[in-house]
Amino acid sequence: MNNNSPAMSASLEDPDPLGSEVPEEPPSTSAAPACSVLFPARPARRFSLPLRIPISNRTRQFINDFYPHITQAEWSNWHWQIRNSICTLDQIQRMLPLSEDEHEAIARRSTGLPFRVTPYYASLIDPSDPLQAIRRSVIPVTGEYLVSPGEAEDPLGEDNQSPVPGLVHRYPDRALFLTTGFCSTNCRYCTRSRMVGDRHKFRSGIKQWQQAIAYIESTPQIRDVLISGGDPLTLPDSQLEFLLSSIRRIPHVEVIRIGTKVPAVLPQRITTRLVRMLKKYHPLWINIHFTHPDELTPETQAACTQLADAGIPLGSQTVLLKGLNDRVETLKSLYHGLIKVRVRPYYLYQCDPILGSAHFRTTVAKGLEMIEGLRGHTSGYAVPHYVIDAPGGGGKIPLLPDYFQCRQPDGIVLRNYENRLFRYPDCECGNPL
Repeated sequence: MNNNSPAMSASLEDPDPLGSEVPEEPPSTSAAPACSVLFPARPARRFSLPLRIPISNRTRQFINDFYPHITQAEWSNWHWQIRNSICTLDQIQRMLPLSEDEHEAIARRSTGLPFRVTPYYASLIDPSDPLQAIRRSVIPVTGEYLVSPGEAEDPLGEDNQSPVPGLVHRYPDRALFLTTGFCSTNCRYCTRSRMVGDRHKFRSGIKQWQQAIAYIESTPQIRDVLISGGDPLTLPDSQLEFLLSSIRRIPHVEVIRIGTKVPAVLPQRITTRLVRMLKKYHPLWINIHFTHPDELTPETQAACTQLADAGIPLGSQTVLLKGLNDRVETLKSLYHGLIKVRVRPYYLYQCDPILGSAHFRTTVAKGLEMIEGLRGHTSGYAVPHYVIDAPGGGGKIPLLPDYFQCRQPDGIVLRNYENRLFRYPDCECGNPL
């Protein structure tokens, strides 16, 4: 039993250990003004006090243009960011001129993955370039409505490998804990677009969490639990601590991991209180979803630094996306930037074939080209594993360029990053001297 139990006394015997601190999910924008740029006037605070999460010059200009009457404290509050997320056509077209394709895609959307982006992440969108990587990753286009052969709603077969609601047990010693269906910003290529933002398809809460925790407790081969969603860092501190403390007290669970995109899209969430709480549950690892070097703003760098300073090992996972980050120089810039803030590039994913994803997916040959362009040309720490998550639930399968050339009687022939050939002696025993 771990002694780091939360002060809220979150025990499984408590019928409501989370209390009524906050709603089960962050509030939607339905309770917010119809358009955030129409906030009533109030005295504006100058950006003079130092912040744990700074405000970049680009974002300051965005605030002046579209949120001139909010205070510094409001912008830097993650609850404000979520409550004022941009979710409608009216809101986004007041902030940037949409292309005809973008306008049509948002206007016709009635089902599927909702449109949602935080004001902070919206400040990074280039209003003059519909092909900008950040813009393409969050603004819908009509390509999402075109279904191609091989695409599926649940291409990884997660639902078929779920022994209890909200938990996927694919690998023998690991479990994926889907704690929420909410994300602060919805990526258009999301593997779990079937459930994100749709409470009818995925409902989370204490009762469902208890079922998953009970399954982990009763399955001693599980030594590694990945907390994901949705995005678990959008949960309130009390709920997140309930999950961490409940899992940490299970003797056979050695490692807890969190998968999130929050430091890139909602860095204001990385508060002193959150970091202090996370430190209590080591060994804890966090894997952050990054797409493009434009995400490495002063805000995001500060958020990553705070997590790393808390002794939390950080990794990154990136989805390879056609026209967004499928150039060696783009990935190299991203990975070099991540290394500088102590985030180790971990996975480069081939884009999963969700419904309407053809406009995002590159060829596998392109992915191998990316790895070949990185390996040997930059630090090994900056080279991720290139993987395909096999459709149907086969798990992650790593791919490498053909460095192994052939086998000869006295060894093997290898090709290096310069396309030079080398022979390595590969035999069971040597000749006597």
